[in-house]
Amino acid sequence: MRLLKKVVAVGMASTMVFTIAGCGSKTTETTAAPAETTAAAAETTAAGETTAAAAETKDPNAKVENKDKPLVWFNRQPSSSATGQLDMTALNYNKDTYYVGFDANQGAELQGTMVKDYIEKNIDSIDRNGDGIIGYVLAIGDIGHNDSIARTRGVRKALGTAVEKDGNINSDPIGTNTDGTSTIVQDGKIEVNGKSYIVRELASQEMKNSAGATWDAATAGNGIGTWASSFGDQIDIVASNNDGMGMSMFNAWSKDNNVPTFGYDANSDAVAAIAEGYGGTISQHADVQAYLTLRVLRNALDGVDINTGISTADDAGNVLSDDVYVYKADERSYYALNVAVTSDNYQDFMDSTMVYAPVSNQLDESAHPTKNVWLNIYNSADNFLGSTYQPLLQKYDKLLNLKVDYIGGDGQTESNITNRLGNPSQYDAFAINMVKTDNAASYTSLLDQ
Repeated sequence: MRLLKKVVAVGMASTMVFTIAGCGSKTTETTAAPAETTAAAAETTAAGETTAAAAETKDPNAKVENKDKPLVWFNRQPSSSATGQLDMTALNYNKDTYYVGFDANQGAELQGTMVKDYIEKNIDSIDRNGDGIIGYVLAIGDIGHNDSIARTRGVRKALGTAVEKDGNINSDPIGTNTDGTSTIVQDGKIEVNGKSYIVRELASQEMKNSAGATWDAATAGNGIGTWASSFGDQIDIVASNNDGMGMSMFNAWSKDNNVPTFGYDANSDAVAAIAEGYGGTISQHADVQAYLTLRVLRNALDGVDINTGISTADDAGNVLSDDVYVYKADERSYYALNVAVTSDNYQDFMDSTMVYAPVSNQLDESAHPTKNVWLNIYNSADNFLGSTYQPLLQKYDKLLNLKVDYIGGDGQTESNITNRLGNPSQYDAFAINMVKTDNAASYTSLLDQ
């Protein structure tokens, strides 16, 4: 029943999608996803048959150079932190290189719409001081991260506070804007039951700690305290680029003051908190993402069609339907689709570490022998990656017969991670989660040696 509800929810969410212009790396029309996926599957089937045929004559004990081993980038797509332009050199590092993430623009639109819908539904009580202004504060994760940029833009677009800059919605932090004079955002307007209200972004900032780590929950908790001290009852909504920061603000202030808080990631603690007043969150289908992260490596290692166990069933019956992911061949990227999690459906998402049932079947080790994978998490303290993504990876690695070494970074420097990739020759494949999206060469340079 939980699976059925979840798939139906994804299908419903997909119909709500429209593109945010200029977000770049993950813009997708989900109505076209089945056709795109089918086309991509056809392309990769042909490539996979060739690879499989070659594998029949290849010496299984032949040495594979590190630069030719399967590589998947995940969670942080190789791209310019300034423009969002994809780093196609990194995405085409070798013939077995892919990216796995989620459709950031579709999810951003869902988050913004979720906040707007909540305001409209609760208009009689949402304006805490009765000044006719629906004031919100926004916690920004990383000003140079495509996902963070998309989520900021999604909230501003849905609430009518967006201002364009160079053809895109400005995603910069505003500092404070209690008087509505900021040039980075504008006052929005919402009309409910014949009455008009102003919607104003009162404050926003990048939640970056003194050591340089972004998406920092502790900084967000301190930030909401500062904002509340400065303009407390003007704050009617708290929005966050992720649940880690959102829950920190919720626990520090908004829960006790009955201010709805909206996050992103559907972490278990955030989903549970919806029963206590947390406004809602977005599931980025981490169960599908984690599976895809390891699945593309498994397929490349087996020398089969890259979409085996994805768009077409594998020999254990694992397969994904095209309403939970899209593949964009020109970006060599798999994107999971998103679902809004609110008071209406949160009970279906209580366990964020449950594997996705359609891809939960064990592979036969005799046909899919154990391989060694090096995988890093950019920040061992990251709430989503640590409490949701890695636990899922650790379940899928067993199902896919992969022995994975998990490396946790400090969230600040690539060297804290790359220094522990001293002997890549002992691994058969690599899964990389960068600290900064610009830094793909920090890893590929090690594989080139």
